[in-house]
Amino acid sequence: MPKIGVLLSGCGVFDGSEIHEAVLTLLFLDRAGAEIICMAPNVDQHHVINHLTQQPTEEKRNVLVESARIARGSIKDIKDVDASRLDGIIIPGGFGAAKNLSDFAFKGPDAQVLPEVQKLLEDLLKANKPVGAICIAPATLTKALSGKNVEVTIGSDAQTASAIESMGGKHQVCTVDMIHFDQNNKVVSTPAYMLGPGIKDVAQGIEKLVNKVLELAR
Repeated sequence: MPKIGVLLSGCGVFDGSEIHEAVLTLLFLDRAGAEIICMAPNVDQHHVINHLTQQPTEEKRNVLVESARIARGSIKDIKDVDASRLDGIIIPGGFGAAKNLSDFAFKGPDAQVLPEVQKLLEDLLKANKPVGAICIAPATLTKALSGKNVEVTIGSDAQTASAIESMGGKHQVCTVDMIHFDQNNKVVSTPAYMLGPGIKDVAQGIEKLVNKVLELAR
């Protein structure tokens, strides 16, 4: 039974993990019999967005605490997770992947990745273990693995694709039901809600991504 990490970044599309993408990832992993290890950094969110009005609020929230909502409380601080105990990892999208795991949403190619996130991803790459990245998460992944010529997709958004290329990655245009597999780095990505339009659509690519990561992890 492969042990697959799921790296969360909060709870909610505008300031954390995209909930549909995260839950679909967990569902497809569970259906396949994988052992799931949810994790998140124990840091404050960059900011909190009212998801009804889509406006910032004055609240302060913690990424690990908010991610625990999706994980039903079964979650680890990423600092306590060692790559040697995982067979692979998947990063759902949502703005949290580009606001809390890195600051790509604000700085683009000049972004910095949280050190604990970068270390885990680098260690997994060195160990030749698969990494799946969904929606906007490939941007943070590319920055974390800059210099590795990582091939990813975020769909077809020209501005984000250009930023990925600027960070040393290679972008591949894909539709929502597709995945892109970087064989050299064992990186799998899918556009999901970078394209949408709905949960049934993003589910197609996410299921393929989960299955590919599991295939590579076995």
